[in-house]
Amino acid sequence: MAVDTRQLLAVAVLFIVLTAGVVVVQSGLFATVDPPEDDEYDRTTVELVDASGEPLAEIRVRIADTPEKRYLGLSATESLDAREGMLFVHEEEGQYAYVMRDMDFPLDIVFVAPNGTVTTIHHATLPPEGTSESDLTRYRGRGRYVLELPLGTANETGLDAGDRVVVPESVG
Repeated sequence: MAVDTRQLLAVAVLFIVLTAGVVVVQSGLFATVDPPEDDEYDRTTVELVDASGEPLAEIRVRIADTPEKRYLGLSATESLDAREGMLFVHEEEGQYAYVMRDMDFPLDIVFVAPNGTVTTIHHATLPPEGTSESDLTRYRGRGRYVLELPLGTANETGLDAGDRVVVPESVG
């Protein structure tokens, strides 16, 4: 019984294609991340205080403490109230970059050290329509936490680098 070379080649190609497909699916290359439902976020209140300890404002925040929640951020949110935001919690302090991916409104992006000290504040406007992912501005800073607020909140409250964001101990 002779095996046709074309048949053998076809089986080999099919095997390679199927194997590659399994690798791509398992790697998550084509995976999508569904936005968490609003009620899937834990919530808390953080306090903004100046360097001398004087209260500036209280902010009600959703907590983004998983890779999926941090990736999506506020991109599935149409707007925020004046004293509302999102607190991104990273496992450890580091250098991070945030982008305005699929955002409907501009933000203040506040990087916060593990002890609560504000290290950097960016005033992030919306990118021009049609901006590709690779062309989005990277807002960089160092911290363990990142607090996103409606644009102008930092100026309105007087929050500046060196001030503090008091994060409840129960958060990360």
